[in-house]
Amino acid sequence: MQKLIYASGALLALLIIIGFALPRTHKIEVSIEIDAHVATVFALVNDLQRFSDWSPWSHTDPNARILFSGPVRGVDAMMTWDGAIIGSGSQLITESRPHEHVGMVMNPGESGEARAWFDLTPGVGTTLVRWGFEADYGMNIVGRYFAMMLGGIVARDYHDGLLRLKDLAEGLPSADFSDIEIEHIVVEAIQIAYLSTSSRSDPDAISEALGKAYFQILSFIDSNNLSDAGAPLSITRAVSGSELRFDAAIPVRGVKDNTPRDGSGVKIGQTYAGAVIRVRHLGSYKGLGATHRKISAYLAAYGIARNGAAWESYVSDPGQVAEADLLTYVYYPIKRD
Repeated sequence: MQKLIYASGALLALLIIIGFALPRTHKIEVSIEIDAHVATVFALVNDLQRFSDWSPWSHTDPNARILFSGPVRGVDAMMTWDGAIIGSGSQLITESRPHEHVGMVMNPGESGEARAWFDLTPGVGTTLVRWGFEADYGMNIVGRYFAMMLGGIVARDYHDGLLRLKDLAEGLPSADFSDIEIEHIVVEAIQIAYLSTSSRSDPDAISEALGKAYFQILSFIDSNNLSDAGAPLSITRAVSGSELRFDAAIPVRGVKDNTPRDGSGVKIGQTYAGAVIRVRHLGSYKGLGATHRKISAYLAAYGIARNGAAWESYVSDPGQVAEADLLTYVYYPIKRD
């Protein structure tokens, strides 16, 4: 018995010595190349709700309770989970550099705190993603042993997650929205005089249709003693094949009870009121199609739902401003994050 005690003590001492010899920190990093623009990939890793859409653990425990707190995305966004299979924990975004890097802390403030990160390197329409994890076990010898045994499993899970991220990102609209200025704002309704019209969906045909419609609207404004109160608008209503249906509109003031509102031509109405994203487009109207495609890619990447018809506000007068300097604001109504 005494020999057994001595042997057990010697074995324990050996395990402790080996444990202290093991690295106190455990680090892994896996990578993958994704056929999607870096702005799209960044959106999917910088938003914890989007992260849960492709996480390697989300499908493992579908009944897990997941809660989100703080901002919707970026620094201080936080996710906590509690499940029978994946256990419990939390994740907090601590660093966010657009289109480059996202840093996270796992179980912040607890003894099992660790960090994870995403580094993004853009290619030509592609993105190289590096997903890393590092934990410092300090004097926790048991943790050092577990890290040595579980490192391969964690790396496998991370690799599976990147494959799911790749599938999701490559299934989204392919447009690089990193170069457009996007604002999330709330707008109030304004009164407009508008005329429903249509044209082929090419810039020259749209411009011609808008010109004719604005002439009729201005005549209506003059004949009813109204005043124009802002930049002309174009509100998209539907696209059917090569035909675009839209409302040409001009903000007005001075509407009275006896002002005609529902005639067969120009009508009086109101614009949308609520949450929108607004994008500043500078340059030729012919480039607006590309801007709309970028906005659609942005909304899809961030999982933001639309909430009505988009519209354009033509701030500059093309008769007085050079084409390269034309300012147009593009608005998309959205459901709140």
